[in-house]
Amino acid sequence: MLDRLLEIANASPSVGLSQPWRFVTIDDPARRAAVRADFEACNAAALTTQEGERAATYARLKLAGLERAPCHVAVFVEPDPEQGHGLGRRTMPEAVAYSAVIAVHTLWLAARAQGIGLGWVSILDPARIREVLEIPETWQLVAYLCVGYPEIEAITPELEREGWEKRRSINIVVR
Repeated sequence: MLDRLLEIANASPSVGLSQPWRFVTIDDPARRAAVRADFEACNAAALTTQEGERAATYARLKLAGLERAPCHVAVFVEPDPEQGHGLGRRTMPEAVAYSAVIAVHTLWLAARAQGIGLGWVSILDPARIREVLEIPETWQLVAYLCVGYPEIEAITPELEREGWEKRRSINIVVR
């Protein structure tokens, strides 16, 4: 199923048809442990930036996907891929990274359509993750995803259910 989901994500639109995303599956237990250790260090540092009830809520939140998700996928962007011949990048070079984000979005939607959940772990040191995974220095980490079947099915995101934040109404985000 993961192979099929990655095929779907690979069909995502990209600036100049550059397909700048690079998917790295992480199966090796030692690498997963190193990613988890990096998360724990970054998470401890992030906790110090929260105060009061927000700190208590943050401390209560868990990222069990790093331990229990059967699949881990790191998504990188190659910032200057040969493919696409630079089309659309002269005036908006960030469109390459946005293309990789579209691939993550496509992967997410395709997974959810199959009842598969994704967790986006952003509390990581990108340079350390690139080192752990032995990735070229030019590639930039876009997302670290934990993929698997969710323990509970819910439309409301966990962060909202736990009181971290509330989703904004459409009236606020549309001008």
